Amino acid sequence: MKQQSFSSLEQAHKKKRTKREVFLGEMDAVVPWARLEALIAPHYTKARKGRPQMPLSVMLRIYFLQQWYNLSDPGAEESLYDMHSMRDFAGLDLARAAIPDETTILNFRHLLERHNLTEAVFRAVSDYLEERSLLMRGGTIMDATLIAAPPSTKNRSGKRYPDMSQTKKGNQWYFGPPLVVCRQTTAGQWKAHIGVDAKSGLVHTVKTTTASVHDARMTDDLIRADDTVVFGDKGYVSDKRKRAARADGVLWAVKDKRKPGRVLSSSQKKRNRKHGGVRAKVEHVFRVIKCQFGYRKTRYRGLAKNAAQILSLMALANLYLARRNLRVESV
Repeated sequence: MKQQSFSSLEQAHKKKRTKREVFLGEMDAVVPWARLEALIAPHYTKARKGRPQMPLSVMLRIYFLQQWYNLSDPGAEESLYDMHSMRDFAGLDLARAAIPDETTILNFRHLLERHNLTEAVFRAVSDYLEERSLLMRGGTIMDATLIAAPPSTKNRSGKRYPDMSQTKKGNQWYFGPPLVVCRQTTAGQWKAHIGVDAKSGLVHTVKTTTASVHDARMTDDLIRADDTVVFGDKGYVSDKRKRAARADGVLWAVKDKRKPGRVLSSSQKKRNRKHGGVRAKVEHVFRVIKCQFGYRKTRYRGLAKNAAQILSLMALANLYLARRNLRVESV
């Protein structure tokens, strides 16, 4: 049995658990740690000289803390020094172990990006949820969201991000990359396109593009081959796809859009309200990413790095949305 430090003893006698401790306790219980560590281990564990390598379990937990609390590499290091709840979640104790510095945290993130491991993590989490009958098949909800990218030119090249572009939504212009999600996504100024399972509301597909790419162009990338119903907002209207879907026996539940010089009929308005109640599930994912995890603006330069992060965020958002069912199952 490990000897507790004075700090740990003080925390153990607290009368109240903070919201952060409750959240981290819930996520610790539902993340499939062994499965994810097995994916990363072949790329991480190597014979080396000099300072001992930080345990993979510690680095993966720190990486997830960065996603949940929107922390930079230096911010993650400082938070670990500052907050006992984060150290406890990562399995660190100041009395026994060193806190990974910001360079170590950065190197681990780069390793995930270099080997496309965030995509593997997303797929592993999707398989994990599907095995437990939480991620279903049969229907998809499509949507996209804009994530702002810094428009500043104060950098070495004196230019904006080359992978980003401008787009107009309503009467406001946005700059950034677009992310496409097929109930499996989030997006931004660049754009995140996602495809979400119509029954569970969990993301099954994620795509990222620049902000100038229209939502409708990503339709075929977000729909699964075995989908029997497809939901979407007015940005996905296509008479051609609607006829093709009906010919294949697929229910095309994309909202009707008013045509120039015409108004929607009462039956079309009723249909839009009916399908809108189901389509709203896709907004829950975006709420978790933007409000719960604080991902409202891109942190890194380039589409590849931001696409890697969005896959991690989507995997964690799925676990967060399914956390109650997963905890009931484990009891």
